[in-house]
Amino acid sequence: MSEPSIVVANREHLWWLLTEASQLEHMILCQYLFAEFSLKDGVEDGLTVEQAEAVASWRKVLHDIAVEEMLHLALVANLMAAIGAAPTFGRPNFPTRSGYFPDGFRMELLPFGEQALRHFLYLERPEGMQEEDVRRFEPAAPIRDLLDPAELMPRGQQYSTIGHLYRGLEEGLRALSARLGERAVFVGSPQAQATPELFRWPQLIAVTDLDSALAAIEVIIEQGEGSRGDWRTAHYGRFLTIWQEYGELRRRDPDFDPARPTRATYLRQPFDIADPQPLLTDPAARRVAELATLSYELVLHFLTRFFTHTDENTEQLGLLIGGAIGLMAQVLGPLATALSALPAGPGSEGRTAGFAFEMYYAMSNFVPWREPSWALLHERMTVLVERCEDARLAGDAPEQVASAGQWAARFAGLLLPHVPPELLPVR
Repeated sequence: MSEPSIVVANREHLWWLLTEASQLEHMILCQYLFAEFSLKDGVEDGLTVEQAEAVASWRKVLHDIAVEEMLHLALVANLMAAIGAAPTFGRPNFPTRSGYFPDGFRMELLPFGEQALRHFLYLERPEGMQEEDVRRFEPAAPIRDLLDPAELMPRGQQYSTIGHLYRGLEEGLRALSARLGERAVFVGSPQAQATPELFRWPQLIAVTDLDSALAAIEVIIEQGEGSRGDWRTAHYGRFLTIWQEYGELRRRDPDFDPARPTRATYLRQPFDIADPQPLLTDPAARRVAELATLSYELVLHFLTRFFTHTDENTEQLGLLIGGAIGLMAQVLGPLATALSALPAGPGSEGRTAGFAFEMYYAMSNFVPWREPSWALLHERMTVLVERCEDARLAGDAPEQVASAGQWAARFAGLLLPHVPPELLPVR
């Protein structure tokens, strides 16, 4: 059965689809990171030498794929900025409610294992390939009605794979450029683009016209499902290799479990989910989860400010990117990994705490002006420094907390010279 066509009859249709693509890339990235954070740490966690080597290899593959998903998120942000739309890093909480995305897309945080791998293969499958998702993700939402090109207001459209969505965006960009003129479609300023030089990412493409937009989409398709059918080195192929290696080790040792019994647990009931979600009740784990949540918020704020900056100079733009990447690598990742070794507490007996990538409000943007925006970034970073120190002094924090505090203090120090003294809090 042929796939329904994706309609892009006006800019708002395109804007809606790119926003949904951004949310999908963001949430898929979080799922891969959650699986990575859940993996056991070598023979100290009860693995044999052979199993530990396999788990270390899978951790690297998961991390590399997550980095590529970050690239996809940046490429979608560039596409949005190129058409004059403000990139957004807001998204719903996990798990997504039925119908938020098309019926075949369910987003949930799972520890590494059979269910997670089957889910990842389903998400990354090439168009036309039959792949079943895990039973808990069976579609429950109705298929979205086709969008009439005459509809002025955008709404969700139906697509069965990520590749299907991006090929629809390709055709939509071509059609809109032919009808309105290429220059009229790509109205965004080149200064709003994330460039390979700023990100030190050769595969990042600054989008300024139709050719560069199509090239950006092609990178996403090639890395995800493979270049027009060759999926062996794409995300799908790499997950398939892990699936086969995991199955072989499980065949030889049915008790082999590469992951901790991690469960996504929340600091509070998510504001946008009606069904009760598991809450984190262990005091020490809650302190670490609060630090990880705050660092995640700051990562998103750094990225948001970069993609909606005004008069920042090159040094300041580099600081925003360096802050986002540094927080991910030196603060959020170590804290979330440490969290997965801590008990979740009463209500989740036998389970360890999993970082839920909690969104506790509908994330918006700073005001357009640079100085107050940087003042707020510095203020929030200072809060992270202080809370890391409070958690360390509590005496039950993992060693990663002290390191996270040191890195946060370093980032706060880098921000400080760019904040007018009169905007700093009175200490």
